[in-house]
Amino acid sequence: MEVECAYTTHSSSYDLLLQSLLLIPISHYLLAISLVFLTFLYNFVEFHFFEDLLNGFRGDSVSLTYNPGSDVYEGVASKCPSLHGRYLATPWLSSPHLQTAFLNFFGNPPVLSYKRQLFHAQDGGTIALDWLMASDVFGDASGMSRTDTKDCTTPIVVVIPGLTSDSASPYVKHLVFKIAKHGWNVVLSNHRGLGGISMTSDCFYNAGWTMDVREVVEYLHQKYPKAPLYAVGTSIGANVLVKYLGEVGDDTHFVGAAAICSPWDLLICDRFISRRLVQRLYDKALAIGLKGYAQLHKTILSRLADWEGISKSRSVRDFDNYATRVIGKFETVDTYYRHCSSASFVGNVSIPLLCISALDDPVCTREAIPWDECRANKNVVLATTRHGGHLAFFEGITASHLWWLNPVHEFLSVLHGNSFVHNRKKKIHNSISLTREHSIDQGPFVSFTEDGMVSAMGNEETSVIENICHDQNIPESGVEITLEKDIRGLTEQNSETHVGSVDSSLQSAKDATSSINGSKNQNDITSHLRRSMDQVLRHNRISLWLLAYIAITTTWPFLGSAIIQSFKKKFRNIFSGAGLRR
Repeated sequence: MEVECAYTTHSSSYDLLLQSLLLIPISHYLLAISLVFLTFLYNFVEFHFFEDLLNGFRGDSVSLTYNPGSDVYEGVASKCPSLHGRYLATPWLSSPHLQTAFLNFFGNPPVLSYKRQLFHAQDGGTIALDWLMASDVFGDASGMSRTDTKDCTTPIVVVIPGLTSDSASPYVKHLVFKIAKHGWNVVLSNHRGLGGISMTSDCFYNAGWTMDVREVVEYLHQKYPKAPLYAVGTSIGANVLVKYLGEVGDDTHFVGAAAICSPWDLLICDRFISRRLVQRLYDKALAIGLKGYAQLHKTILSRLADWEGISKSRSVRDFDNYATRVIGKFETVDTYYRHCSSASFVGNVSIPLLCISALDDPVCTREAIPWDECRANKNVVLATTRHGGHLAFFEGITASHLWWLNPVHEFLSVLHGNSFVHNRKKKIHNSISLTREHSIDQGPFVSFTEDGMVSAMGNEETSVIENICHDQNIPESGVEITLEKDIRGLTEQNSETHVGSVDSSLQSAKDATSSINGSKNQNDITSHLRRSMDQVLRHNRISLWLLAYIAITTTWPFLGSAIIQSFKKKFRNIFSGAGLRR
C-alpha cells in the first residue's frame, strides 16, 4: 500500500513538472535555443567582439620579437609607426574565420590593370610576370617610373603569392595597389600553371620550390641593375621567400623583404589543419582548390603523378601524397614537409626581413612560428598580432583596408631611405666582382666549355679576351700568341699575375697579328689549353696551385705506383748488370 502511494506521488510530480513546462511560451524556448546556439557559434567561430567591447575597442598592441643587438630594428623597424601601434579588427568581422572568408569571397579589392610579361625558365617552364607601374596608378602618360631601360632607378617589389593564388586574388590586388600608389613598381611572379598560363614543362611548383624565384630575381637584376629589388611573400609564397633567402644567404640581389602569414613548419601546420572541425573545412577548401589547379593541367599530371589518387583527394595531405610527393621525388609526405619548411632556413637570412603573423591564424598556426630562430637572427623582426586571421587583418568600419599593408610599406620605405640600401648595393657590387674574378674558386664544380674556357659550373661569364676579339675584330690567333708570351713571362717572373690593361692587350694583339700570320693553322686543342691557362692565371694565381694540388692528390695513387714500379725495374737492371760483370 505504501509502495503504491509513493509511485502515485512520484508520477504526479512528473505530471506537474510537464504541465508547468507547457505553460512556458514557445517563444521562450526558441530564445533559449538561440542563446545556446549563439554561445556555441561564438566559441566555434572564435568571436572576440565582447572582448573588444570590454577593451573599449582600443585593439591590441603589436608584439615584436627581435635580437637585442639588431641594427635592423634600431634603424628600420623602430621607425615604423604601425609596428608600435595597435590593431583593432573590424567589429562585424571580429573572428579569424569571418575575416579569412570575407577576404576570399569579397575582399573589396581595388580596380587595376596589369601588364603581362611571359618569362621562360631554363627548364622550359613559363612564368607569368604581371606588372603594375606607379605611372599606371597615377595615370602619368610620361611614364615617370618606366622600367624599359637599364637606367631605371625606381624600386621594384617582387610579390610571391600564396597557394593557388595569382594576380587576381583580392589581397594581392590590395598589396600591389598600395605599393604602386606610393611610387614604386610592382611585379607579381605567378606560380607555374597559374594566372591563365599553361604548363610548358614537367616541373611544378610546391611549398619549397625556390628555383623560379632565383631565375626571376637574376633576370630582373640583369635587366634593371640600378633598381633596388625588394620582395613580399604571402602564405606559401612567404615560405618560399624565406627558404630562398636562407638558402642563398648574402648572395641575393634583394635589399629587403617581408613575409606575411608564413606557415613556417609545414608538418606542424598539416597536423593543425586536420585537428578540429573548423580547420578541416579549410583543409577541404584548399584541397578543392588544388584539385581545380590539377584539372587545368590534367594532361601532364596524369602522366607524372597518380591521377586517380589526385581526383579522390579530400585533403591537402592527400593531394601532396599523390601529386607533390611523386613529382618532387620525395619518399614520404612528411619528408616533403620537413624538407620544404622555412623555419630551418630563417636563421641564415642575411637581409632585413619583416615577418608578420596573426596568433589566431586558422591555417598557419602559431605553434609553427620559430620564435627563437627569429630572435637569434639580427636581420629578422617578427611582428605578431592577437587577431587578424589569414592574410586578412581588416580594419575600419567598412573593412576597406588591410592592416598588414601599412607596416610592410613603412618597413620597405624606411629601409629604402636608410644606409642599409647603399651598403647592400655596395656589398652586391663587391660580391659580383669577386664572383667574376674568382669564379673558379667559388664554383663547386669546374666545367670546360667547347671553346676551352674554364669556369664554375652554371656561371656563364664572357672573358675579356673574347670581348676584345669581337669588339676590335682582332683575329683570335693573334691573341693566342700574346697569351703564349704572357704565360712565358709569368713562368719567368714567378712573382705576380699578369693582368694587362685593355690598351696594352690590344697593342700586343695587333703586333702579334702583324708579325705572325701562320698561326691561323695552329692546333685547336693547343689554343684552347692556352686560353684556359691564361684564364686561370688572370683570375687568381691561387687557383692554379689549387688545381695543381687537386691534380696531384687525385692522380698520385696511380702515378705513384707507376713511378715506384719504374724505379724498381731500373734498380733491378742495375743490380743484375753489376752481378753479371762480377
